[in-house]
Parts: sequence; structure tokens; C-alpha cells
Amino acid sequence: MEFTHLGRTGLTVSRLCLGTMNFGPHTEEADAHQIMDTAHEQGINFFDTANVYGWGENKGRTEEIIGSWFAQGGGRREKTVIATKLYGDMGEWPNEGKLSALNIRRAVDASLRRLRTDHIDLYQMHHVDRATPWDEIWQAMEVLVAQGKIIYVGSSNFAGWHIAQAQESAKARNFLGLTSEQSIYNLLERNVELEVVPAAQHYGLGLIPWSPLHGGLLGGVLRKESQGVRRVTGRSAETLEAKRGQLQAYEDLAAELGHEPGDVALAWLLSRPAVTAPIVGPRTLEQLHAAVRALDVTLDQKTLDRLDEIFPGRRTAPEDYAW
Repeated sequence: MEFTHLGRTGLTVSRLCLGTMNFGPHTEEADAHQIMDTAHEQGINFFDTANVYGWGENKGRTEEIIGSWFAQGGGRREKTVIATKLYGDMGEWPNEGKLSALNIRRAVDASLRRLRTDHIDLYQMHHVDRATPWDEIWQAMEVLVAQGKIIYVGSSNFAGWHIAQAQESAKARNFLGLTSEQSIYNLLERNVELEVVPAAQHYGLGLIPWSPLHGGLLGGVLRKESQGVRRVTGRSAETLEAKRGQLQAYEDLAAELGHEPGDVALAWLLSRPAVTAPIVGPRTLEQLHAAVRALDVTLDQKTLDRLDEIFPGRRTAPEDYAW
């Protein structure tokens, strides 16, 4: 396993982050525990979750599954950099969601109980809260750091100007502020290159891409479709039809390179500036092993240029659309 620092911090994390969103809804507890044990065996020390995972009436279930795994001991908690999130409503009553100081206080305590730990390594805001002032958010986070309940703070789904706004407010308070940003980023979805990636680089945030295979569309979907292995529905089916030509060229390139399409997609992300660790969210052990395999893939400049031809990227704003 390769390791790096999370953004400008001294925190060492693996180049792959284990996403746990499937734990509960799609992966039973025993299988989830096996996946987490195998992740440690493979050297993955960075796990990502959220208080809302489990979804619907089962919100919080994913954190509980991780907590029961931590409770088995054997250094499981000590070896893990655990990242969780708050923002989504955990109930129907006021102040059970968003980023008010009150909800931040309640949400962290609830996550700590479910995770069966005394602290969260990276506490992430799942979305920007335009109704709560940054001074309120940072004061609440400062209290949690002082109490030892969290160590680092991160964001998710922030625009570039949200990152700048957050960091300048934190700087005025002599607070470290954000250390990471979690955004959708993959060969099919490169809009973060406009402003989020430059903001992350400027402020020293580690970028943690989610949906690195764009819901499986970059994992060899056309081959699986022809083999009758997978049938895409809904919005993914619409994207598949709109991008079929690009995806075919991409899968042909992967075959020419002798790699699985999903390995190429992950290797490409690992080559991108500011990226700390793509989030891989396996439902099965086989999917975890496939993700780790991508670490052995090296893409030369010629291949990177061909990928840019197939999936054109974005230039830094404003040059992307103006002079």
C-alpha cells in the first residue's frame, strides 16, 4: 500500500479510502467486518462513513456496523483513520440536521456512540449550510477539538468559493480550518477542475474523490452489458447512452493497455493534482481486491493524453470559458 499525507497535515493515510456506504443496505454486518479486516490486511487505514448511511429508517446503521467491528479489538480502532460526516437530517424535529452549533454538538456525540470510539479523526461537513455563519460553525468545531472529540475537519460537496470562505474565516480565528474536501470526481465528471481543485491546492486541502467509477460506468459497463452481466437503469442508463462512444473508446484503450477499465479510472485519479485518496465502496471482497489492484497501474503521459482526448477535462476558471 502507498501512503501520503492528508492535504497539508501530518496525518498519514492510504492512497485508497474504504467507503462504507454499502454496509447495511447492501452488505451484511459479517461481510462488512470481513471487508474491513481485509482492507487492513491490504494496508488501507483510511475509512469513510457518514451518520446518515444506512438510509431511511436505518440511518446510523453503517456507523453501528463499524462500531461493532472496532469493539472486537485487536488494534482495529487504533489502526484506522476514521472519517464520518454530518449535515443530513437524522430525524424530523428541528435542529436534527444542518450545521448549527446545536446540531454539531448533538451529531458528534451520536456518531461517537454508534462508532464506539472516543474521538473521530476527520469530521466532515456533508454539504455547505448557507444559513449558518462560519463563525458559529468554527466555534463549535473548535470546542470539539478542545474536548478531544474530533481531530481534523473536512468538507464535502463544497464549491471552490465555499472552501475559500471557510478557510478565510478559520484563518481569522487562528484555527486550522478545513483539511480535506470530498467531491465527485472521475473521468466522466471533471467539473471540480474549474475551481474546487485549484482551491484545494491553494489552501492545502486533500481531495477525496467519491464515485471514482461514476456508478460503475467506468468499470467496463459495455463489456458487462454485452455479456449480460449487468443491466443499467435510470439516470445511469441515460448517461450510458449519451456517453456510449466515449466509453467504448475508453474500454478499447484499457484493453490495449492490458488493464481492467476500473483500474485505469482509479489510476488516473491517483495521478491527479491534490488527490489524496479515491473512495472505493465495495459491496464484496472481490470488489475490494479489484480496487487495490489499481495501485499497481502506472499511466504514462501518452496514455494520460489519450484519456484527456476521450474525456476532455476542464481548465482552471476563468480561462476555461474566458480569456
